[in-house]
Amino acid sequence: MFVKAKKHLGQHFLTDESIAKNIADALSGNGYDDVLEIGPGMGILTKYLLPQKAKITVMELDRESVAYLHDTFPLEHLTLDTSAAHFSVLEGDFLKKNIQDIFHKKQVAIIGNFPYNISTQIVFKAIENREFVPEFAGMFQKEVAKRIAEKEGSKVYGIMSVLTQAFFDVEYLFTVPPDVFNPPPKVDSGVIRLVRKKDYSLPVDEKLFFRVVKTAFNQRRKMLRSSLKSLNLSDSLKEDPIFTKRPEQLSVAAFIALTQKIAKDDI
Repeated sequence: MFVKAKKHLGQHFLTDESIAKNIADALSGNGYDDVLEIGPGMGILTKYLLPQKAKITVMELDRESVAYLHDTFPLEHLTLDTSAAHFSVLEGDFLKKNIQDIFHKKQVAIIGNFPYNISTQIVFKAIENREFVPEFAGMFQKEVAKRIAEKEGSKVYGIMSVLTQAFFDVEYLFTVPPDVFNPPPKVDSGVIRLVRKKDYSLPVDEKLFFRVVKTAFNQRRKMLRSSLKSLNLSDSLKEDPIFTKRPEQLSVAAFIALTQKIAKDDI
């Protein structure tokens, strides 16, 4: 059985075994009982995840791929000491599923060769469920991977960078060329690893923090004094030197400090 990559699902099947193993090895194996692979396709990454001690769950939207996975990884053919509880295939859209319900609020690491068209949404959902996601690793379009991992001072540093790094330590691992996929994408890919911070709660109102970050970067070329005008800040607050900076100049810690100043300004 062979699965044809479907353009509308953003499928590009990885064909390089060594790269698949390197992606699987990106997970530390610590701090969780479950691993969720999103978009396994034909299972090239799945087979390198199966030897892990954690329970492996793969979630796939493409029915043809689901049938392939059931045929390729029947439990009785797995070459490890396992049981029905160790491996399962779920059909469905990750973005529409409730992680907490599926894994009963247990710790679950997320991994995958993510479809480019929904990769940022996958990250944001992991952030929303960070209480239950200690680790996250996978392949993105290189531009997106770099943006998530980038530090302040860079032109690609932006909303994704700040909101992800507020809760996770991010590491860019390696670049993957187009010719190891079928069909090959038109761009390079990048593999990153996110490890949840020990303290992943913010010392400030989270909704306000998100609003400040997004509002600031919506006009990233302007100084904060101008880009945050819609927040109706007091004139005295805008005299603070931080408002002469542009958003790309602020670290995550600086954005937290800025949000704290704004919160006090509302009182």
